[in-house]
Amino acid sequence: MGCGVLRPETINWPERYHPDRTSVHVCDELDIAAPAESVWAWLIRAPAWPDWYPNSHNVRIKGEPPDRLALGTQFVWRTFGVSIRSTVQEFVPRERLAWDAFGVGVDAYHAWLITPAEGGCHVLTEETQYGWAARLGSLLFPSRMSHFHQIWLARLAVMAQTGSPLSQAGQDVDAG
Repeated sequence: MGCGVLRPETINWPERYHPDRTSVHVCDELDIAAPAESVWAWLIRAPAWPDWYPNSHNVRIKGEPPDRLALGTQFVWRTFGVSIRSTVQEFVPRERLAWDAFGVGVDAYHAWLITPAEGGCHVLTEETQYGWAARLGSLLFPSRMSHFHQIWLARLAVMAQTGSPLSQAGQDVDAG
């Protein structure tokens, strides 16, 4: 059974990035035993990703707020050894997050869908890509992106199960 087959929720793909139009498409999902609010709080704090997701490095948000994503936020980072420039294209608190990603040989769109479920929430993440580096990586390492997205989901689950990053810091919880 494919990713998301039994779930009616889908990614809101911009036409250019729809999986039917791209050379690379990866879909991964996980049921997480934590509330959507906690998952969201960890996911939008992009500068902290390198602390718990090993395939992200040097995440820096341009502008305000400097510590979390919001609609239109621009950020730079490294992943899969490539320097990436991203802008948040979709931002529905505790439900939907998506950004574009541009780097040498890569033009991508990465989306997240968080759906409340019994005992926590279901998290779906999908990415589509264009570009010579994206195609080459997909040919040489066909399951690498999915492998790292599964790690991202698993680590996100661990972090979300500890509560919100703000509640751990003794601050009021503001999940977006």
